[in-house]
Amino acid sequence: MKKTIAGVDEVGRGSLIGPVFAAAVIFKKNINKKMIKDSKKLSKEKRKIIEKHIKKNSVWSIGSASLREIEKLNILNASLLAMKRSIKKLRVRPSLILIDGNKLPHMTGYKLKSIIKGDQKISEISAASIIAKVARDRLTNRLSKKFNKYAWHKNAGYGTKQHIKAIKKFGVTKHHRKTFGPIHKMLSLI
Repeated sequence: MKKTIAGVDEVGRGSLIGPVFAAAVIFKKNINKKMIKDSKKLSKEKRKIIEKHIKKNSVWSIGSASLREIEKLNILNASLLAMKRSIKKLRVRPSLILIDGNKLPHMTGYKLKSIIKGDQKISEISAASIIAKVARDRLTNRLSKKFNKYAWHKNAGYGTKQHIKAIKKFGVTKHHRKTFGPIHKMLSLI
């Protein structure tokens, strides 16, 4: 039996807004691994092009953990939950799952291995990173249309100077992670 490897990564862990996303990817034979790199090293436009190629030439799935779950579980556990959901949604059961980082979701019946800086070393993990990043960017772009003063379409909700300045000026939205340091600190001053 052929060994099936899935790569898993999450995105949005350090953002101040919205859910955290994770993706799981199993390559098919005709994938072009040379074009797949760590999502952080690619422009938004390049990620979208590569994402289409990955989706066409792999078995993939996306999982997420909501803002409410992040607030309840903490960001690490919510990230692990998003990863677990992405793995469970795969329509092919992998024989080995390689996960970016040093923590693993608790899953019985699966062979999991953590890889520190896996998104830079393992193509399947890089591909998962790209798919998750493009999916989360679509969400932050949609949210940015309604909450345009925060420039989420540019900063994806991360704590840039512009975003922090906007929060101080316009306040915290329902999409902000209220347990996160900068937001929590601002709310405790009110």
